[in-house]
Amino acid sequence: MKAAIIGTTGYGGAELMRVLANHPEFSIHSVHTTRDEVPVWNEYPHLYGIVENKLEKVDSESIADNCDVVFFATPSGVSGRLINEFADKQIKIVDLSGDMRLRNANEYKKWYKKQPASPEMVSKFVYGLTEWNKENIANTDWLSNPGCYPTASLLGLAPVIKENLIKPDSIIIDAKSGISGAGRTPSRGTMLAEMNENLKIYKVNDHQHIPEIEQQLTDWNASVNPVTFSTHLLPVNRGIMATIYVSLKEESTTERVHELFMEAYKDKPFVRVRPITNYPSIKEVNGSNYCDIGMHLDERTGRLTIISVIDNLMKGAAGQAVQNANIMFGLDECTGLNFVPMYP
Repeated sequence: MKAAIIGTTGYGGAELMRVLANHPEFSIHSVHTTRDEVPVWNEYPHLYGIVENKLEKVDSESIADNCDVVFFATPSGVSGRLINEFADKQIKIVDLSGDMRLRNANEYKKWYKKQPASPEMVSKFVYGLTEWNKENIANTDWLSNPGCYPTASLLGLAPVIKENLIKPDSIIIDAKSGISGAGRTPSRGTMLAEMNENLKIYKVNDHQHIPEIEQQLTDWNASVNPVTFSTHLLPVNRGIMATIYVSLKEESTTERVHELFMEAYKDKPFVRVRPITNYPSIKEVNGSNYCDIGMHLDERTGRLTIISVIDNLMKGAAGQAVQNANIMFGLDECTGLNFVPMYP
């Protein structure tokens, strides 16, 4: 199948090219930008001799006529506008931005501070949290890829939320991301001198992924209250760790909760539930499409701690996008994604 990528000059787009360049079924037919038309390797020299495409302007007619799928790796506020050009085309769409995730247009405007796509357009998109929406993903042509923080947080929370095991007002998510999560546009806050040997919180109670997390949680369990969600930048290139705290409704044990997670993810190839007392770190999923989860119940307080780690550019973006595209085309979801994590 031939793939087009729109928005290839950001880290997510570059990672998408890395994955697709090694995919046995998808081939990169064209790459597109709203910026200068130069060879891809001018932007990313590591792709020299691997991805020889020249960046092209976006031409929806040509893309739809020549490709089977188009990946949007554009910034939020851009996808919603460009996708309109493909509304009547025979081509599958995978959107990695946040433009098609929130069903409430006012919520999108409030949190993203941008003009929302039309609710009619958004309603056509399936939310692509692969492990929990596979059937719908297999039957759609239009897919909205989850955000990086929501992917780690929702995969960590899903088993206990769906089983209604926690107090609905007790969810606290303390999440930390590598610097690539802040994007490629230079800023003072992401300079080496600012971030090296540092750790800092940002967008306190104001991160645009909050409504996405809450929307999915309430879809699973309407009793869930708004969550407390904090985000921090780590002085590392990539990776997300979401440390999640919830209070259980009834007494339990770590062993019982662990059994619940093992059962929930037993047939999910990219979620690895760690053994009891074995807790994941971001380096252990680096460069892979895995989400690793560990947990421990403090029987003194009744609070459960869940640790969920992903590579923000893989399972949090490009890897999950390709996993979803595999399912949309009837392929095994693991096709082209069996990367062993890079270590150290």
